[in-house]
Amino acid sequence: MAALIIFQRLWELSIAKKNRIWSLSEGAQEFGAWHYPLFFLLHIGWLIGWTLEASLVSSSMSEFWYLWLGLFVIAQGLRYWCIGSLGKLWNTRILVIPGRLTVQKGPYRFLSHPNYVAVAIELISVPLIFGAWITASVVTLLNAALLLGIRIPEEERALKLLKQADPKEDSTLLV
Repeated sequence: MAALIIFQRLWELSIAKKNRIWSLSEGAQEFGAWHYPLFFLLHIGWLIGWTLEASLVSSSMSEFWYLWLGLFVIAQGLRYWCIGSLGKLWNTRILVIPGRLTVQKGPYRFLSHPNYVAVAIELISVPLIFGAWITASVVTLLNAALLLGIRIPEEERALKLLKQADPKEDSTLLV
């Protein structure tokens, strides 16, 4: 499973890089680049954490592995629904293109940050498949702190700054 997740992350980073180049060519401004490495470290720590904990502490899968695997599959569906709904606008960075309308299709009709919901479910469910509850707990708390304390406020600040620059414009946040 670790190999699948590594492949998935590398593929998503390649999509994000391509989309970032396109967004910048469209006049996007990047916000919060300083905190991007924190999420990178969190995800590497998560991958190392649950694989080590599963092999050293919990030598068997959780008795509820099928529940956690089901949540993981649901999270993947939500993540790719987000990516598909945003198309070229999807990114792992905070990029705002002035003058673009806010995306209101797909899961964005129902939630402000559906991609973050998908990631949060993934970060807790994968370790729990393998009984790595320490990693699931620690990483979930760290992810919540980063999202609620830094990332989401930074996104809101980015949109507010662009809105103040031209109140008639409705800018799209690319997440």
